Amino acid sequence: MVDTATNYNLTIIPLFVLMGAFIHRSGISRDLFAASYAWMGRFRGGLALSGILSCAGFAAVCGSSLATAATMTRVAVPTMREFKYSDGFSAGTIAAGGTLGIMIPPSVPLAIYGIVAGEDIAQLFIAGILPGLMLVGLFMLAVVIMTWLRPGIGPRGEAMGLRATLRASYSTWPVIILFGVILGGIYGGIFTPTEAAGVGCAGAFLFGVARGHFLDRASLWAVFAETVSTTAMIFAIVFSALILAQFINLTGMPYALQSAVTAWGLGPVGLVLLICAICVLLGMVFESIGILLLIIPVFLPALSAMGVDLTWFGILVIIVIELGLISPPIGMNVFTVKSVAPEIPLTAIFLGVMPYIVAMVAGGVLILLFPGIATFLSNVMR
Repeated sequence: MVDTATNYNLTIIPLFVLMGAFIHRSGISRDLFAASYAWMGRFRGGLALSGILSCAGFAAVCGSSLATAATMTRVAVPTMREFKYSDGFSAGTIAAGGTLGIMIPPSVPLAIYGIVAGEDIAQLFIAGILPGLMLVGLFMLAVVIMTWLRPGIGPRGEAMGLRATLRASYSTWPVIILFGVILGGIYGGIFTPTEAAGVGCAGAFLFGVARGHFLDRASLWAVFAETVSTTAMIFAIVFSALILAQFINLTGMPYALQSAVTAWGLGPVGLVLLICAICVLLGMVFESIGILLLIIPVFLPALSAMGVDLTWFGILVIIVIELGLISPPIGMNVFTVKSVAPEIPLTAIFLGVMPYIVAMVAGGVLILLFPGIATFLSNVMR
């Protein structure tokens, strides 16, 4: 536990959590939703489309699925209610959109996967961009289909003029700059992913100060308390999972499993599908980081022996974990949205996420059939 807590590479976790807290409390999340609404609100289901886009934008500077879902529920769901959106549809949209927080870089789970699997975190981040955009597109397609079949669940919003639309879009420049600086600095060789997290924190803090936030001790204390609480929760999961993984290693289970997979004749694809099924089941109960720390040490020897591309596998397993986070009976993102909007029935939220479950399954199948979606950018940057 001491070795893990003092591991320099894991510094990336509290730093990205802190950056997300600065962004949230400086009101930038509201600006993201307002800008998305300015472009999409005029269409049927426009507020749902705006919710997905703003979730993607917040994910680009947050890195956490639960934090993205909680933040955007506070921002988007009340507005959807004003425009007579179905409660289940609006809450389900944000619960699903929140899963983008662990795919679009920077992503805390992707960073942890890289540390555990021994993969380059920078390559994993760049690999997550295309699949993340693909999921955004599939979610938006799900909204279009649902509102075409049932127009009443997502009425059109107000159309805004070009000047007002551009003005709303201008307010999102801090997110664009942070995203560009973090990824550009990493792939330009200016700093490492861990150093990029520090740069992102400093930038998010300065943007908040420029907007009139964090000028007193109380507001800074609130940000640091939120960060410490979230980081402590993550590291408690990390410690527990590592202890369990050590006991599993002592039993020889990973190597026995490798022998069993060979004896069953599953092959690389069969093994990957087996792991995906396990991850979906675990995702109904566990948070994404806990699943990674339970699964990867157990299956890594077998995956390596079969020559599975671990960058591609990392992207696929993140999508599958995202699927588990919104799957009944215990989808963690769904319960997060429920805790922020307790007046919406849990069954309604689960019904609301069903179209997005279909979209996410389609995304996973596309990654399986066309591995280049997950590996193209990382291969280009090598």
